[in-house]
Amino acid sequence: MQLRAYQQSLSEIQKYGGQLIAVSPQSPDNSLSQIEKEELSFQVLSDPNGFVTDKYNILFELPDYLQNTFKNTLKRDLAEFNKTDRWVLSVPATYIIDKEGIVRFAHVNPDFMKRLESQEIIEQLKKL
Repeated sequence: MQLRAYQQSLSEIQKYGGQLIAVSPQSPDNSLSQIEKEELSFQVLSDPNGFVTDKYNILFELPDYLQNTFKNTLKRDLAEFNKTDRWVLSVPATYIIDKEGIVRFAHVNPDFMKRLESQEIIEQLKKL
């Protein structure tokens, strides 16, 4: 998983003034389980209703037919897993935000298999 790669690059990211924070649609309990399982030392914030990801325009609300596929075929009830009544997923995104709150770099890709490599984060931090 990409979070583990980010964890491995954390000291170099911090060397260039960066701080990692992940935002997950998972419930707080499931986010905590992921932190423990992946042995992460950065924050993973829980956003089960998609309030944060909606502000960044990266919230995907699953239509009924996908809810049915997730629930009945994949045996994944996202509403239950995320402890919410909404069937939402976040589009994978990475943002570099400066100390003034200005987004200096953004990488958004709806293909969850194509995440930003940690080395690219470091290269972007070097430019600031």
